[in-house]
Amino acid sequence: MRIHLQRDLESLEREVLAQSSLVEEMIYRASQAIRRNRPELVSEIMDREQLVDENEVRIEENCLKILALHQPVAKDLRRTASILKINNDLERMADLAVNIVERAQVLSQQTKFSVPEALDRMAEVAVSMVKRALDAFVNLDVDLAREVCQSDDEVDDLNREVIVEVQRVMGQQPELIEPALSLFSASRHIERIADHATNIAEDVIYLVDGEIARHKHDLDPDAQP
Repeated sequence: MRIHLQRDLESLEREVLAQSSLVEEMIYRASQAIRRNRPELVSEIMDREQLVDENEVRIEENCLKILALHQPVAKDLRRTASILKINNDLERMADLAVNIVERAQVLSQQTKFSVPEALDRMAEVAVSMVKRALDAFVNLDVDLAREVCQSDDEVDDLNREVIVEVQRVMGQQPELIEPALSLFSASRHIERIADHATNIAEDVIYLVDGEIARHKHDLDPDAQP
């Protein structure tokens, strides 16, 4: 029974890794669409989203089969639960990648509007967080997972910089309100991708240490607002 469980878990992890590679590429392409003005990537990313959705359903079904058939306990149960949550985070990140390229379409039509450097840096950090979170999962690397969680603060700071710039543009150039709002939406979507990468990193901590790390930063009285 144990051998069959390990076989099914290993197969499940391979499915998640294949899904993560697909989603990681979508996020990278989406960031290129908005940072390098490449709206032609929209259809490519939307096509990949359909595949991600199909994979997400299959992975969830396989997780539920493992829970029903093998009734795993201890670390095997944590592995299954972690994969189930990571699967959901990956699907949400794929949706956000689509949202970003849709905003890139609007921004590409506005020649007078330039994307601020803060958004460039924000996209770079978010993409790096996704990659490192998945590397942490593959290698069961808790230290790397904690680094990913810390990187989320940098993304939040950059998001605030973008918001300040959006407010400045809308105040000084009302004719650019539409692209400014698209930029605000794109920034928010990138910030959410970073949040999902943090979720994955926290799931790695749970998987390895059995420690539920979610929301601990919010409960820390010494944390910065």
